[in-house]
Amino acid sequence: MTLYIDPPTWPGHGRMWSHLVSDVSFEELHGFAASIGAPPRAFERDHYDIPSDRYADAVAGGAVEVGSKELLRRLTEAGLRRPKGRPAS
Repeated sequence: MTLYIDPPTWPGHGRMWSHLVSDVSFEELHGFAASIGAPPRAFERDHYDIPSDRYADAVAGGAVEVGSKELLRRLTEAGLRRPKGRPAS
């Protein structure tokens, strides 16, 4: 099981955010997110939005810290990327 998280550099709603992804399956991603207390509403198409104050929880839970470009590369190579405007399969 490998989950990846990028640094909390994405602004929104007065906070900074990270993206949490799996390079295996959405089932793995949902299970891990639940284990660190991420609510289902934090899931957006192919990733979970994780606020900066929960970043350490994700890393402590086993998420691997990677840069945003590396995260996107792994997600795309796994065939799990769901860009805006493309329906979920």
